[in-house]
Amino acid sequence: MSKVFIIGAAGNVGRRLVKRLVQHGHQPVALHRQAEQGEQLKRLGALPVNGSLTDVDEGDFSGLMQGCDSVIFTAGAGGKGGEENTNAIDGRGLELAVTAAQQAGISRFLLVSAFPEAGRGRQPSPGFEHYMAVKKQADVHLAASDLDWVILRPGTLMDDAGNGKVSAGLAVPYGNISRDNVAAALVALVEQPQVKRVIIELTDGDTPVDDAIKALA
Repeated sequence: MSKVFIIGAAGNVGRRLVKRLVQHGHQPVALHRQAEQGEQLKRLGALPVNGSLTDVDEGDFSGLMQGCDSVIFTAGAGGKGGEENTNAIDGRGLELAVTAAQQAGISRFLLVSAFPEAGRGRQPSPGFEHYMAVKKQADVHLAASDLDWVILRPGTLMDDAGNGKVSAGLAVPYGNISRDNVAAALVALVEQPQVKRVIIELTDGDTPVDDAIKALA
């Protein structure tokens, strides 16, 4: 059993990830801000941990992570709440999490980022353009660390039920990806630590998720 610290556990991908980790025999430790989120995550099988990514300091954050085997960062402002909110969550929040993981002695760090073509083909808002720039800088920050990182760049996120089949690679054509399949890919990455220090683009596809991830080792 692996103990996995999830940042963004109350989100749409995060909740699916919690359920899948439990089904695979792992223990998710779920960071949340609101009491009702904690209750929901507990019902899903997580160990809820109260804390705010925008308020906690490095020492406290590291303490919350103690004893975990890996960290998954799936929090994101999505361009909402203004540029400062994006900076706080997707920028400084990621940097804080990286430092806290290092202090806690956790080497495995998985980041859910953004596909480079996201939002293209339509007129994006200035807030979304800023979000994409911050996400790229977060990728740069993590990739420069000494952690055993993986940066996962999913395509357009959908709520359709996942079929467990994806297209995954260093570069794949842009497309949709069910949130279920993103969660499944993250579980596969937890279970295949030999896949590391790589950026993976991910869409729905034809290859079983475990095989697609293993091929990237």
